[in-house]
Amino acid sequence: MPALLDVSNLSIHFGGVKAVQDVSFSIDAGIVYSVIGPNGAGKTTLFNLITGVYKPTAGEIRLDGESIGGKSPDELARRGVARTFQNLQICMNMSAIENVMVGAHLRLDRNLIKAALRLPGLTRRDAELREEAFELMRFVGLEKYRDARADSMPYGALKRLEIARALAMKPRLIFLDEPAAGLNPKETIEVDHLVRKVADSGITVVLVEHDMKMVMNLSDRILVLDYGKKLAEGTGEEVRRNPDVIAAYLGAHA
Repeated sequence: MPALLDVSNLSIHFGGVKAVQDVSFSIDAGIVYSVIGPNGAGKTTLFNLITGVYKPTAGEIRLDGESIGGKSPDELARRGVARTFQNLQICMNMSAIENVMVGAHLRLDRNLIKAALRLPGLTRRDAELREEAFELMRFVGLEKYRDARADSMPYGALKRLEIARALAMKPRLIFLDEPAAGLNPKETIEVDHLVRKVADSGITVVLVEHDMKMVMNLSDRILVLDYGKKLAEGTGEEVRRNPDVIAAYLGAHA
C-alpha cells in the first residue's frame, strides 16, 4: 500500500541559506509522525513547503501519488490537508464558534448574491455549519466557550480552538506546529490527549513539538532534522538511542 505522503529530495534555499536540504521521507495513513530537531533545524520551513506556504527549490511532494509541490494552501485544503501554526492565527474579535466555522470556508457557498439575499438554503447551511462547529468544540473540550469571544479565552484553550478550526476543514492529514508551545503542564497533557484523539479518529497527524515527553508518548515514527538535513528517522526508541541525535541535542561530548 503506497504512503499517504511521500517527500523526495526536498530542498529550499533563501539566497545562500540552505534551509532544507535534500530531505526524503514517507508517512503512512493513520499514524502520528513527528518532526523534531534543535532550534533552526528547518522544521517549520519543512511544514511550510509541504503545506504550500513556500515553493520548493528542488524535490517532489506527493499526496496519494499525486504531485502537490507548489500548490497553494487553498488547493491543498481541498485535497484534505490542514495545519496550525506556531503563533496563534485566531480572529480575536470573533466568537470561538465563529473561529471554528471559518475553518469550513472551503465548504461554504461562496455565491455573494445568495449571501446578500439570505436565501433559505444558505441559512440552513449556516445553521448546519454552526452545529458542526459546536460538535468540534465539544471534541476538543471547549464546549463551555461556545458563545465566548476569543479574546476572553485562556491561551491553552485558544491552542485547542485552533486545532478545532483546522478539523473543521475535514482533513485526512493535519500538520500541528508546536501545539503545546507556551502551555503549562496541565494544558500540555490536554493537548497530548487531544492529538491522540485526533489520530484515533482516523486523521493522520504530522507534529512539530519541542516537548520530548509528548513526542515520545505520541509518535509512531519520528524524523530528526539538523541544519536543514535529515539526521535520523525511526521509532521513538531508535531515535532516542541514535548517537547522532544525542550529539545534536546534547553536544558531541554527550
